[in-house]
Amino acid sequence: MISELTQYFRCPAESVTLSASSELSSDSGYFRFGPETICYGRSGIGSRAKSPDGELYDVSQDVRTSGSGAELPFDPAEVARNFRYEHYTRVASGKMPQWASNFIRDSYYHLRPLMPVAVRRPLQKIRLSKWQDLTFPKWPVDTTVDRLMEQLLTMCIRANGGQSIPFIWFWPEGKSACALMTHDVEEAAGVAFCSQLMDINSSFGVPASFQIVPEKRYKVSAEFLRDMRNRGFEPNIHDLDHDGQLYRDHKEFSRRAVKINQYGKEMEASGFRAGILYRNQDWFDELDFEYDSSVPNVAHLDPQRGGCCTVMPYFIGKMVELPVTTTQDYTLFNVLNTYGMELWEQQIKIILEKHGLINVIVHPDYLTGDRERKTYSDLLGLLARLRRDQNVWIPLPREANTWWRERSQLQLVRRGDEWEIEGPNKERAVVAFASLENDRLTYQISASPAQLDNLSSEDVAARAG
Repeated sequence: MISELTQYFRCPAESVTLSASSELSSDSGYFRFGPETICYGRSGIGSRAKSPDGELYDVSQDVRTSGSGAELPFDPAEVARNFRYEHYTRVASGKMPQWASNFIRDSYYHLRPLMPVAVRRPLQKIRLSKWQDLTFPKWPVDTTVDRLMEQLLTMCIRANGGQSIPFIWFWPEGKSACALMTHDVEEAAGVAFCSQLMDINSSFGVPASFQIVPEKRYKVSAEFLRDMRNRGFEPNIHDLDHDGQLYRDHKEFSRRAVKINQYGKEMEASGFRAGILYRNQDWFDELDFEYDSSVPNVAHLDPQRGGCCTVMPYFIGKMVELPVTTTQDYTLFNVLNTYGMELWEQQIKIILEKHGLINVIVHPDYLTGDRERKTYSDLLGLLARLRRDQNVWIPLPREANTWWRERSQLQLVRRGDEWEIEGPNKERAVVAFASLENDRLTYQISASPAQLDNLSSEDVAARAG
């Protein structure tokens, strides 16, 4: 439990004065930790519900405090893992039998290549009906894991008499947040539009990754991939053949993973994304990539519902997960029937409040009309303004992956009255301090004079949401 909090904030272990109860229930379920934070897992006292709806037992009243810290009646590391790996979705009540779900999915993806968007759209709306009735994860962005970590850090600050706790800031050079642009190339028409799309991105100074389907759908040349890299973009692997079957069966997944890994080596791809954002994080260890980006933050409008409930990257085994934290363009245009920026702006605002990761999927295949391209240009303009005015970092996804790995290896060491960062590429990292102001968690960035020159006043005194 201590390692989970120190890994999230990269704070010194001696700053963490919390422990988890050694006696936890044999069953798992939903409960609360305070009025706003829903948990899923085992607990040492109270009841655990099978659904997040309705009244939930609040374990915050059962926290035991002493001179050495506090004992929690649950394990936050277990709760965080249950959300990040989406284990909580395994107990969804009223779920369709697996054989029926597989039959419908197999039939749809068998016929999908023959169906234009105009035909697919009403079928998808039927499948996603009543999505607004879902209460958890919280739409349009769920920050349950991040809020839980903030609550735990707040408890630690109170336990040590209100003294601030140092930690390694989330992003390099004191950047306030991170934004990634990613493009899933689904059909040959999308391939044909990639060069023009790179021109549009470059005009705003926004780099991006292009996820390429390696089998059946289309072919891309070595020259195409080389030109993409030379222009400052990044090719990645997108499923095997995008047929919706990758995670249907473990044996079949293992067979396909061998081929996917080989394509990754041939393409020199660092990242992977599954088609349609199907996923099973417990199988990710068979994928040989540095990072994955297949897990939505909240998946009310995806064929596979659930969500990881965090806006921060995290490790799944040896891979870094860069979660998808905003609504896909296809969903915006064809399911929600809007070409406005309101939803994206709302999601980005919530993510910025947590200093998190803005991860966007836009398909070159669907930027076919003037309205779609205008909306996409508006999005790029917004990201460019956030970089200029709010010090948001916009790297390639592989660069975000590299940073998150580097940060995980850095340590804070006290030198007299100062805290210093030790580890590889430590020059990019900055020390921050978490403290309480009017019982509200706030962050203060401590940076070198050279780094402070690149920070806005809002970044120097950044506040937790």
